[in-house]
Amino acid sequence: MKYVVIIGDGMADRPIKELGGKTPLQKAFTPNMDKLAREGIIGKVRTIPQDFYSGSDIANLSILGYNPLEFYTGRAPFEAASIGIRLEEDDVPFRCNLVTLRFNRYKTRAIMEDYSSGHITTEEAKELIYEIDRELGSENIRFYPGVSYRHLMVWSGGKADIECIPPHDIIGKDIADYLPTGNGEDVLRRIMLRSTGTLERHPVNKERVRKGKKPANSIWLWGQGKKPALPAFRQKYSLNGALVSAVDLIRGLGIYAGFEILEVPGITGYLDTDYVGKAEASLRALERVDLVYIHVEAPDEAGHSGNYKDKIKTIEDFDALVVGTVMKGLEKFKEYRVLLMPDHATPIEIRTHTDEPVPFAIFDSRLKIHNEGAAFDETLLEREDIINFEEGYKLMDYFIKAK
Repeated sequence: MKYVVIIGDGMADRPIKELGGKTPLQKAFTPNMDKLAREGIIGKVRTIPQDFYSGSDIANLSILGYNPLEFYTGRAPFEAASIGIRLEEDDVPFRCNLVTLRFNRYKTRAIMEDYSSGHITTEEAKELIYEIDRELGSENIRFYPGVSYRHLMVWSGGKADIECIPPHDIIGKDIADYLPTGNGEDVLRRIMLRSTGTLERHPVNKERVRKGKKPANSIWLWGQGKKPALPAFRQKYSLNGALVSAVDLIRGLGIYAGFEILEVPGITGYLDTDYVGKAEASLRALERVDLVYIHVEAPDEAGHSGNYKDKIKTIEDFDALVVGTVMKGLEKFKEYRVLLMPDHATPIEIRTHTDEPVPFAIFDSRLKIHNEGAAFDETLLEREDIINFEEGYKLMDYFIKAK
């Protein structure tokens, strides 16, 4: 038996007035996903436990079968693993976004304009992070470049019990109300404040401004946590796996789970990612592993941008180029099972993640199922003939072990 998990990050949504009260999933042309909903086991699942923030780290940890209440320590440790940083027991890594702040005339207040600095290129970002490390790094604090706007700060002997707000949750808001608070807040606030001068002086940002692009004029620290003790996926399920994603967070989660990380040139985590490349690399990996986890970030990025047209486009590309390619390629295997789902919703109207249940479909090549009128969208959540998982981490057990 071969297993494939296909995640459309943030794909679920809420009804949108401009779409006649439909969601992007309902409006998009998705024949491949709809087929899985008609011919598979359908249900809804809550991937974010109560009292947890609605993050992709928690959602994907749940989907992989790990109870966040038991194993979650923070987002940044997974990102550290992805970029090859070995954490010591007293290290506290922080996610370090390059963001665009919009200052008032006297630079006494600032609005979070863009959590991604206009999706700055990795090449530009590396230069900026290296400069930040040179000017703001110390014996105990170091900065490491990642991909695009997503980077890392590691604070040796640092404080983990600080309340830090993700920048994508405060778009258009005054940052004064959302700066780090708690034990060690003074260190983080000082670094973030000093970063603005360093970044504004840098030639990379001067060139971006000259070209009319958003400057990466500040860093934003959040998502901290200590090294988690995660049992290997193979230990839990007696299956070896591989994972493909453009996002350091998801790749790092795969590393902690003991997965092979698939390298695909051209994957960006954005609308221009190589969808087909991900699907084809996953199919090749299935020749040597039991399970492949395919994560596509693009719908989530469109949700954060608040652009429903982009979200519909990413969903249609996801359906045709990822789901369609995978399902056709799986035909050469005698027995296979596919889990299709969003990890969480990222509604256009609020431009951030929510903790509401999301739909899923499990297609099993051995089963003959017909769900009358089913389509892969939020209407699945209202059907009476579905399975409901209130504890999201239990879905993986069902996916793998169900007869």
